[in-house]
Amino acid sequence: MRRITVLGATGSIGESTLDVVRRHPERYAVHALTAHRQVDKLAAQCREFRPAHAVVGTAQAASELEALLRADGIKTGVGYGEAALEAVAVDSAADSVMAAIVGAAGLRPTLAAARAGKRVLLANKEALVMSGRLFMDAVREHGATLLPIDSEHNAIFQCLPADDPRLGAGVSKILLTASGGPFRTRDPATLHDISPDEACAHPNWVMGRKISVDSATMMNKGLEVIEAHWLFAAPAERIEVLIHPQSIVHSMVSYADGSVLAQLGNPDMRTPIAYGLAYPERMYAGVSPLDLTRAGALTFETPDLARFPCLGLAFDALRAGGTAPAILNAANEVAVEAFLQGQIRFTDIARIVAQVLAQASPGSVDTLEGVMDADQDARRRAGALLESVRSC
Repeated sequence: MRRITVLGATGSIGESTLDVVRRHPERYAVHALTAHRQVDKLAAQCREFRPAHAVVGTAQAASELEALLRADGIKTGVGYGEAALEAVAVDSAADSVMAAIVGAAGLRPTLAAARAGKRVLLANKEALVMSGRLFMDAVREHGATLLPIDSEHNAIFQCLPADDPRLGAGVSKILLTASGGPFRTRDPATLHDISPDEACAHPNWVMGRKISVDSATMMNKGLEVIEAHWLFAAPAERIEVLIHPQSIVHSMVSYADGSVLAQLGNPDMRTPIAYGLAYPERMYAGVSPLDLTRAGALTFETPDLARFPCLGLAFDALRAGGTAPAILNAANEVAVEAFLQGQIRFTDIARIVAQVLAQASPGSVDTLEGVMDADQDARRRAGALLESVRSC
């Protein structure tokens, strides 16, 4: 029986994780659940899974959650804030941690789980984007098991040699696939008029609003490029992005002998989640088998960086190294939130990220504090740029 902590339980990955766990009560028990502010949804999850602990973002949210749970006679302990989040991430009563908090907020608890030697199911790509070397060092030094959950990285993990899932002898390059989002064929001249609801209407995947916007700009794929660099020891020149609108081929690995291995499946995050939970075994995830006769043609194309400048910015940040990826991520989070609030245009997202990258001077990634300082500096710079954009 594995005991699991789910960081970010009320998001799409967290809910999918609990759906897989629900199907295998003989194999898994939930030790802790966390959310930021979705108290009602978290309370419903606690009623079903009866975790020992639940953590929310604020004291008020904790008070509301505790009242709901006590009314139902549920004795789950309730905490709040960053310290409580890290405490459940390292709690020895759980052996596995699903890291599904979106954005930089997930960095500290995910890193703490790695330092506690946990089996880390990594869906929070920012942990590697912001502090790749620190995070990978923690995994090695503390004997943690790191299993990628993003569908693309999970696919690559499956296609690389099982005894050494890194780019080594015989491996040519990684091929990351991307759907292209909702604006793959839209006239670039009209992109400035896109609304938040349009940007969040992903054609293939059900995701949260922030990651949906990142998919529309292809920043999400750029962050995945940086994540792949750290997961698989792959330099930028050996990572290629291909647009694959059907989202059936989740990613591929090209080998020196000319062969390419690919992992295919219906676009459902429960598949990689189940793979991570059961690894090295496989188990039922609630996902329909792939029927290639119904899937039809599978097509691929090279992304247009003029249409998707955020992808090019991510490659630039990876090549710059140091804290440049953390700066990229912070500026993007600020810009995307402003777009979702209707404060800037869709095309302003890439413009703000590019300007912050040009202004900031990347430092070395030696300490978590240094990474967070770079993150906060980039957020201040992005905030200042927002004011100038709003005034235009």
